[in-house]
Amino acid sequence: MDTFLELRRIRKEFGAFTALADISLAIHRGEFVCFLGPSGCGKTTLLRIVAGLESQTSGEVWQNGRDISRLPPAERDYGIVFQSYALFPNLDVAANVGYGLVNRRQSRSLIAPRVAELLKLVGLPGTERKYPSQLSGGQQQRIALARALATSPALLLLDEPLSALDALERVRLRQELRALQQQVGVTTIMVTHDQEEALSVADRIVVMNHGAIEQVGTPLQVYRDPASPFVADFVGKVNVLPARVAAGELHFGELRIPFEDGVDREARIYLRPEDVLARPIAEGDPHVFDACIEKIEFLGSHCHVHVAAPALEASRLTVFLSLNYLSEQSLEVGSRMKLKLLPERIRVFDAGEVRGE
Repeated sequence: MDTFLELRRIRKEFGAFTALADISLAIHRGEFVCFLGPSGCGKTTLLRIVAGLESQTSGEVWQNGRDISRLPPAERDYGIVFQSYALFPNLDVAANVGYGLVNRRQSRSLIAPRVAELLKLVGLPGTERKYPSQLSGGQQQRIALARALATSPALLLLDEPLSALDALERVRLRQELRALQQQVGVTTIMVTHDQEEALSVADRIVVMNHGAIEQVGTPLQVYRDPASPFVADFVGKVNVLPARVAAGELHFGELRIPFEDGVDREARIYLRPEDVLARPIAEGDPHVFDACIEKIEFLGSHCHVHVAAPALEASRLTVFLSLNYLSEQSLEVGSRMKLKLLPERIRVFDAGEVRGE
């Protein structure tokens, strides 16, 4: 694929603190990439270095075959949307959207139709004469997005653009944002700490922790095949069980699963709640164990069911079950049931590897 943006060994130090440690990454033309990680992981600093709003201690930024590492923001080809929207309160919508075009000394005859085109694109036609204070948070975010796209930038940078919105508006706007990005075809980088947001919109996710990249992959790769305990724990819900690798098998509690990697050691099993099945379970199925429901966490159409499993050395698991299934089987707190593991979905890490932040 055509590489549009390349980060080469980017390092950023604030005194004795290393915010970014030798970050290298290639982003393809037209791709939607999310920088995902907890607060303080370096994702916003990295975005600001791409934008030229922060200077790197060392390393290079290449855009479209050009070294832009030391160029000021005005000489880099991007549009940016901030978490706070950063709209000018004293300017109406038309002036806000057309601000970049005015700075480029475009004529009024060209600016007006471009503003109208962008407002239609973001679903707010006819709002030219309104002021930011007259708009909802979601509408303000759309105006900020229209302003960022006004100059037809080759790169769109989004710094947690949805975090200030309520939950329903955030879900709706992220779907619209993805559809708009695909329609325009602009290469996009979005910073977020919301793993559901990243999973739903990104072509690829860059998972960051402590100033380093833990994993780069598609949403499915990052979720299904995490490269580290941190990724498994940060992206989605996960069960963590103590285990041991011995004689070509994975031992946890009374269960044994073939595991041919040749090294005997203490380990940890990482298993998603949906990969522990309540059905179908047939007579003689392997990897089946008894469990007792301790808590049911109602989440609408489905539930997180917390169970005790003595066969797994008294480990406790969270299982993903539908509300309909619980009703059909008359399952409640205290009910006993059989569950089955899916060995192919298990991820195994050494016991000494760090989990979480």
